[in-house]
Amino acid sequence: MNGSPSSAVPSSAAEEWKSGWALVLACFVGFSFFSVPTASMGVFMEPIGREFGWGRTLIAAGTSMTSVVTALLSPFVGVLIDRWGARRLGLPGVFLTAFAIGAISLANGSPAQWLALWAFYALISILVKTTIWTAPVSGHFQAGRGLALALTLSGTAAAQAIAPPLCNWLIEHYGWRQAYVWTGLGWGGVTLLLCWLFLYDRKDRDRAAPDGVAQPADDVPGLTIAQAWRSRPLWAIAVSTFVMMLLSLGLQIHQVPILTGAGVSRANAAWLASLFGLAGIVGKLVTGALLDRYRPNWIGGLTLAVNGVAFALLLGGLHSPALIVAAILINGYSAGTKLQICTYLTASYAGLRNLGAVFGAMYSLVSLGSGLGPMVAGFVYDTTGGYGPFLIAGTFGCLFCGLLVLTLPRYPNWKETTA
Repeated sequence: MNGSPSSAVPSSAAEEWKSGWALVLACFVGFSFFSVPTASMGVFMEPIGREFGWGRTLIAAGTSMTSVVTALLSPFVGVLIDRWGARRLGLPGVFLTAFAIGAISLANGSPAQWLALWAFYALISILVKTTIWTAPVSGHFQAGRGLALALTLSGTAAAQAIAPPLCNWLIEHYGWRQAYVWTGLGWGGVTLLLCWLFLYDRKDRDRAAPDGVAQPADDVPGLTIAQAWRSRPLWAIAVSTFVMMLLSLGLQIHQVPILTGAGVSRANAAWLASLFGLAGIVGKLVTGALLDRYRPNWIGGLTLAVNGVAFALLLGGLHSPALIVAAILINGYSAGTKLQICTYLTASYAGLRNLGAVFGAMYSLVSLGSGLGPMVAGFVYDTTGGYGPFLIAGTFGCLFCGLLVLTLPRYPNWKETTA
């Protein structure tokens, strides 16, 4: 069975895909599941704000709180993944997260209760965040890692393509409360089934080995925690990813309000947000193939820098349908690759020895940037009456992130260092 653990380590891209395609499928769906609340928040803002009389800063604070909790706990979860494996954390995590998403429907208009519901979701959903899905894929794939991670991380783009129109349809027909219930339990149920069948990683292969003995930690290539802490390339990746997440998540969460403020209907804005997700899928697949063939820092740096064009187009072209579509496509393509680039480069520069812990710390900055972005964009709107200053910052910030990644040195060849 393709999803069963095996003690044999694939040696070529074809062998990796033959034994690991089902793992990528499960992680793709898992990645889409945890992305749903963020991807769909834009279409919930108007009905929730209208019912409770809230500003956008308070509503966006829910997803921001999730990111803060994730930032604090991700290193700890990364250590647990290195010790126990993704399956033992992911299965209960998916089950509980499905109910936590549905519980948001219980909001009664109290800001304190709203934040408490999101805090509950944040504490539970830490078990289904990025490292749960990327660590087993990075551990299984080497020759085909770029494309495998591209498909896994396309789960976010799939959520961005499906969730806005789906949730908007549910809101219009059943109300925003039932929309949270159906997306939580429905999407979560499919995810749980696939993870039960196919979510296995290196820890499970070790447990399935004939002698039942795990591979010694010293035999796994990669940096120690102390070496990773002193690594200049890893710090450059972390800073660029933090800034990029802050800017792109701020734009993503407020994308629908930005468009409706320019006269686009909420239904059309939801479909444009879906177009953003589809462009993200294309960006992940193309970038994944390029990362396996060319200098990853060159590909990553250029891709992140180009995202600044989307901010610039939205700044000056909100009343031009052609420029709006162009901005959505560019932003979807480029922003859809930000976490993929971070994951690929982190695994390349840190190795697999402590990948869970290293990427857990990296993802803390990812989450911090994701959490601050929507609040910063909301604060800019609430204080200035528009998104102009945020779009200007995004234009130059993306160029800065691209330059940091573009100037990274070559990463180690872990096969040669451990031969």
